Amino acid sequence: MSGIEYPEDSDLLRLIRFSQQDGTIWLAENRMVLLHAAALASLRKELIASIGPAQTRRILTRMGYAAGLRDAELAKQVRGNCSDVDAFVAGPQLHMLEGTVVVKPVRLEMDVAKGQLDGEFLWLNSVEADAHLKEFGPAQEPVCWMQIGYASGYTSGFMGRFILFKEVECSATGKSDHCRIVGKPVEQWPDAHEHTPYYEADSIVGRMLELRDQVDALRSTIEAQNTVSNLLGNSPGFRHAFSLVSRAAGTHVTVLLLGETGVGKERFARALHQLSNRSERAFVAVNCAALPHDLVESELFGVERGAYTGASVSRMGKFERADGGTLFLDEIGELPLAAQAKLLRVLQEGELERLGDERVRKVDVRLVAATNADLQTAVREGRFRADLYYRLNVYPVLIPPLRERLCDIPQLVEAMLERFCAMHGKRLLGVTDRAMQELRRYDWPGNVRELENLIERGVILASQHGRIEAEQLFVGRLPSENAGEGIGAEGNLGSPLEPPDDSLCEQVLSAGLSLDEVEEMLIRFAVRQADGNLAGAARTLGMTRAQLSYRLKKHLADDNQRDRA
Repeated sequence: MSGIEYPEDSDLLRLIRFSQQDGTIWLAENRMVLLHAAALASLRKELIASIGPAQTRRILTRMGYAAGLRDAELAKQVRGNCSDVDAFVAGPQLHMLEGTVVVKPVRLEMDVAKGQLDGEFLWLNSVEADAHLKEFGPAQEPVCWMQIGYASGYTSGFMGRFILFKEVECSATGKSDHCRIVGKPVEQWPDAHEHTPYYEADSIVGRMLELRDQVDALRSTIEAQNTVSNLLGNSPGFRHAFSLVSRAAGTHVTVLLLGETGVGKERFARALHQLSNRSERAFVAVNCAALPHDLVESELFGVERGAYTGASVSRMGKFERADGGTLFLDEIGELPLAAQAKLLRVLQEGELERLGDERVRKVDVRLVAATNADLQTAVREGRFRADLYYRLNVYPVLIPPLRERLCDIPQLVEAMLERFCAMHGKRLLGVTDRAMQELRRYDWPGNVRELENLIERGVILASQHGRIEAEQLFVGRLPSENAGEGIGAEGNLGSPLEPPDDSLCEQVLSAGLSLDEVEEMLIRFAVRQADGNLAGAARTLGMTRAQLSYRLKKHLADDNQRDRA
């Protein structure tokens, strides 16, 4: 197929936003940067001088490949309902919008279902060729390594299999005023083995520094401790709390875990148990707030048959079940005073009496208590025994809230994604750059538990093999509205659409419509105008197809809820 004409790129232009307020540039939900071409040339020169052309080519090729994969995801979102060719050429159009090169199609034969592609394109005004010529003069062979990586990455991501592009002409050689690239499935290239190594990972540091293995071994020994019982983090506050728990593990000291709801106190308690010499015995967790006051003593200390109406059999309590191991009492401030007195005796004497029994039983239990309440205030108000408080407060550990360890969020998100994708049978590529930024901006009143809930919801809402978007995490309540400025029709920075005049706003307000109703009306009108083509409607509204589909489902759910009401 020759004579290819690019479709209008307004759907791609609408995805670009500049936000001076927070210093970000966005292509849909992918964060971008403006980079001086001179800086790229300088980086290229430094790399070649330091590690040689072959390793530099590998680095730049893989860098371009990663960028191409991201743009392939975006192209399928934005033009998912277009023809294969119109959807595919979003890649060359994005490559041009990103300021890399002018792409002129020569021929393109493709069958996405069969995974077949044979394409040829010309490149004009290549930024890489210009950079190489400036620093090194004419080249002996093609040098647009990052751009050829992009072409291969984009096409491979779009086709779902590895498509290898080769640069068969390069303007940096001085023999032509353009570059020419040809792409087809890797197995159809007889010399593919000469090019595929540049797409494979290769540790330069590992080759240059043999001591790296020893350093990694030492580091893994330390980091292994930081991942006990799904505890992840490298922030100073987290490391300090984990260090205190690790030091206490080898002793028998009673530990009091302090922190807000949802910070992961039970996980720290489990980590303490796993690191101790009691790890082979039982770990028993009890939420004191969930126990009815009239059953607290029997649950903790056990009960003998006939001790009260309904006690038809004798049974051991949580302390006996944890004998030799660890007992975790969460929300310990909720214990009634009578149970507090018995708890103090167990801690001091290591012995207990079941309810309705006079026999003393010895127990060997490591107690870990936790609370999000101020126990000192409870002591002053007479709700908590002072002697028990002093006994528990021997070794307090304050677990920081998530808002004080924001740098741990990427690591936490990665682990949660792996767990929830396996749980719900999803395969996802991660979260978008915008979603990660919003996660790091949020105040996290519910801490790690709230993050888990958001990630699980995002996994459920995200499209298979896609990425979780910000609006799928924060439904209707993004921490920041980052519209920014877009590219106008003439290529100027500003609003891509003329703002409505005041009269239109007055009409909408006087109609008494809510913001949700206005959005629903506008979305349905755009879908009708596009004859039901969601991709076309999304382009008109300046959003991705996935964002439009999500909003449609949301409004449909709201309509159904109103009908039931």
